[in-house]
Amino acid sequence: MKSSMNCRHNYTLALKLFLFLISSTAVAQQLTKDEAIRLTLENNFGILVATNNVEVAKNNKGILNSGYLPTLSLNAGADYQSANSTTSFGGAINPNTGEPRSDIEIEDAETQRYNAGLNLNYTLFDGLGRFYNYKRLKEQYNLTELQARETIENTILQLSSVYYEVARQSENIEILEETLEISRERVSRSNYLFEYGQNTKLNVLNAQVDVANDSINLLNARQQLVNTKRDLNVILDEDLDTEFEVDTVITFIPKIVLDEYLAKSSENNVTLLQNQSNLRISDYDIKVSKSGYLPTIGLTGSYGWNENRNPPSAFFPGNVADTYTLAAGVSLSWNLFDGGGTITRVKNAKIALDNQEILKTQVEKEVQRDIANALGTYKNRLKVFEIQQQNVLTNQNNFERSKERFKLGQITSIEFRQAQINLINAETSKNLAKYDAKLAELQVLQLTGQLLNVNF
Repeated sequence: MKSSMNCRHNYTLALKLFLFLISSTAVAQQLTKDEAIRLTLENNFGILVATNNVEVAKNNKGILNSGYLPTLSLNAGADYQSANSTTSFGGAINPNTGEPRSDIEIEDAETQRYNAGLNLNYTLFDGLGRFYNYKRLKEQYNLTELQARETIENTILQLSSVYYEVARQSENIEILEETLEISRERVSRSNYLFEYGQNTKLNVLNAQVDVANDSINLLNARQQLVNTKRDLNVILDEDLDTEFEVDTVITFIPKIVLDEYLAKSSENNVTLLQNQSNLRISDYDIKVSKSGYLPTIGLTGSYGWNENRNPPSAFFPGNVADTYTLAAGVSLSWNLFDGGGTITRVKNAKIALDNQEILKTQVEKEVQRDIANALGTYKNRLKVFEIQQQNVLTNQNNFERSKERFKLGQITSIEFRQAQINLINAETSKNLAKYDAKLAELQVLQLTGQLLNVNF
């Protein structure tokens, strides 16, 4: 009997130590939803790339890339030449001396030439191609912003999914910890009753098996939570093992507010807005292509300086000549026929616009369908959540009654365990329904174009 008591005592100590180890966690900082969004917007890789793309489009739409500014170039040069020359007079007689005239030799005769010039070119008119291309670049910037917004929305949805999964698993762990504590108390009570002959060894073993199962479930849930937190740290670009706690409070948007968002969904949906932007770009492409039918008028101007340093020759002294020139001109170029290239480009641009029109109709129907499906899913999950809340209350009441009856010996341990399992399932199902409903709401908000305008 003493040996049996020692075994039970050792088992109790080991169980307490195990419970202490699995329940002890480091103090972690609170990661609110707003803070998670802030870190995501600042650090997420996909968002950073999208932001850089917007910056490139912003540079492209600037005046420096518009073609409206003139071009100014500077040219300069220098030439150097050194020469030796001999001039012979072929037996000519010097009239002063009456003797043959001697040769004239010049060594190291240096010739130097310098020049510099400024050239100005400016297109006065290019068939309005520059005008519509400038508008196209501005619209391309708007499209890039919309694409960046879509990337941000998708990333926020991904963040929300993982964040709420961490919250769900955290709440489930609390449920499993409470379950394990109840099972542990049951082991102590079964041992106590067994020592006084009021219980069977089978009930003790059943209680110990339930503790083991609850402990395993808790260990697996904790490991799953650690893995999911690492997933969230990747989205936030934080250290993988950064520890934190999340907010488990969930609020839903009032129906009247959601109805307002739905009424304006066609104006704010990012997919529809991108399609409209593509339509405008295609229209500008047609106008840019048509500019090939019109002439190009350009203005040119130049200012130049030249200096020549000539050495003395046999008959002339050395000299230095400076020349300054100022010139301006207007040019007209009209490609009357370019082999059909302009006609082909205009035709293809019109076909591209027609494709965008067709795509617009398709996208509008798809967005309407997606909103209807998302709204239906959201309403259904809200209803499921309400039912699960009531189900928890029912199972909680059933468990409390079963607990009292178990203490009085009116039900078996198996029946008590079943009531406990039913309560666990009800509470975890309620948590799942709660976060599923919230994610469905966020999907509706994205489709109505309001995801970035509300607190989730």
